[in-house]
Amino acid sequence: MGVNINVKQEKAQVMGDEKPKSKLQGSDVFIQSLQNEGVDMIFGYPGGAVLPIYDALYKNPIPHILARHEQGAIHAAEGYARVSGKTGVVIATSGPGATNLVTGIADAMMDSLPLVVFTGQVASAVIGTDAFQEADIMGITQPITKHNYQVKNVKDLPRIIHEAFHIASTGRPGPVLVDIPKNISNEVFTTSDVKVPELNLPGYQPTTSPSYLQIKKVTQALQRAKKPLILAGAGILHGKATNEFVQLVEKTGIPVTNTLLGLGSIPGNHPQFLGMAGMHGTYTANMAIYEADLLINIGARFDDRLTGNLEHFARNATVVHIDIDPAEIGKNVDTAIPIVADAKEAIQALLKLKIEKLSIEPWLNKLNEMKRDYPLQYTNESKKMLPQEVIELVHRHTKGNAIVTTDVGQHQMWAAQFYQFNHPDHWVTSGGLGTMGFGFPAAIGAQIAKPTETVVAFTGDGGFQMTSQELSLLQENQFPVKIIILNNQCLGMVRQWQESFYEERYSESLLPSQPDFVKLADAYEIEGYKVETCEEAEEVFKKIFASNKPALIDCRVEQMENVYPMVAPGKGLHEMIGVKG
Repeated sequence: MGVNINVKQEKAQVMGDEKPKSKLQGSDVFIQSLQNEGVDMIFGYPGGAVLPIYDALYKNPIPHILARHEQGAIHAAEGYARVSGKTGVVIATSGPGATNLVTGIADAMMDSLPLVVFTGQVASAVIGTDAFQEADIMGITQPITKHNYQVKNVKDLPRIIHEAFHIASTGRPGPVLVDIPKNISNEVFTTSDVKVPELNLPGYQPTTSPSYLQIKKVTQALQRAKKPLILAGAGILHGKATNEFVQLVEKTGIPVTNTLLGLGSIPGNHPQFLGMAGMHGTYTANMAIYEADLLINIGARFDDRLTGNLEHFARNATVVHIDIDPAEIGKNVDTAIPIVADAKEAIQALLKLKIEKLSIEPWLNKLNEMKRDYPLQYTNESKKMLPQEVIELVHRHTKGNAIVTTDVGQHQMWAAQFYQFNHPDHWVTSGGLGTMGFGFPAAIGAQIAKPTETVVAFTGDGGFQMTSQELSLLQENQFPVKIIILNNQCLGMVRQWQESFYEERYSESLLPSQPDFVKLADAYEIEGYKVETCEEAEEVFKKIFASNKPALIDCRVEQMENVYPMVAPGKGLHEMIGVKG
């Protein structure tokens, strides 16, 4: 499955006032610095303050994706970073170009995605005067970046760019913003050779190796435990530790549950996997957390959608928390054994201590009975398709091997529940920020990262309309992304909450008037289909998944279907509603 990225390869002829070959402009230094960092893809949108940079990019090309909105650019960079493991690179102009990136920056910060975001800025001489297209992007993004810079001297540009990539991709990954005034891009650099500078960041030294004494405490806790449980988060995936993690799980026999972003860290069909935990987690996973006497959290941050009411969360458990970010340990849940470390190094340290398989048969038997008696299930009492049926059909047609991206809401939870993830780095979703409009552009970035893989974007009819203009990228580049719109003609999760907690007052959550998505796809010269039954979906899926072309499928599903199980706000994980036995 090839991907054709249209990149201008021709180099412009510099005529007339040609610069001496021994000197470079700041914009040339910028491009050489990106090349030194191994950047092989840029997502961006040009504008006045970054024109010198785009001119340098024209002369010394790096592949570039021209999104149709800056939000689309940064979500695509997030998908690229999540699937490739590389740092996503974004360029936008000053003012509105920069502020249009804010949602994506916050999203990447919450979900620990490595991005380096370059924003143009007005010339240094007029900063602070409310010049045309000026915005204080440093002040705006300070709370939602791992670090941010404004370049004051062109000589600092190589150092700042090198530091930015290092900070974004090490420790707990995250976004770093570099703000470049236009005059810096035009200033003359002192040499034609842009070397990679040495790093000197004494204030930034992430701890990656675990304390031996703390690791030893974990093994001692395991020896005492009768009901141990591992909570596996995205830190395992970011740390490329899935092989070691599965070894640990199989060596000890401990059951495992995932956070939403941790899906794929252990195969979904593994016998020790209990399913996802949290607000829409499985009955077995949530009850296992409630009853466990030892909870080992590896690479998750104990957010509220996972824990429910903290008063009831793992109330009988000794809590072990392994995380590379020390700020997360003890933030929400009292931790008996804190371990600040990279997930891979911590798991390797545990494996070296030669842990034996635990004698926890009664615990495992009880959990297996729960899995058997309370599986994820649904009943179709409607004449329409159910969203769960669509997701299971896609799973069957892709043999569970697709890279899946989602927007946020009901379809996101159904995808997490019913698309079984047996491979790491095949699940891309907006977890912490919950960003509508994320799923489709993220799928484009994922497809660029893995051009031979099948990529499926599950979206809702509401969220898709927030970034649907990125269909231009499928038209232009023929990225073979398959867009599955689970169209219930409403903002599904909003409507579900209004039904459950607001006495069915559906205030501004129903979407009776919509575009014809098939005609929209046709306008972008993309194959579009509307399906209303499982039989129709079967035929269309058979066709599109055999094709190397992009496609959009408008799946008309039951409007009033709800996501269950569900832990209501303020309730504990053991107080789920909608559990079917």
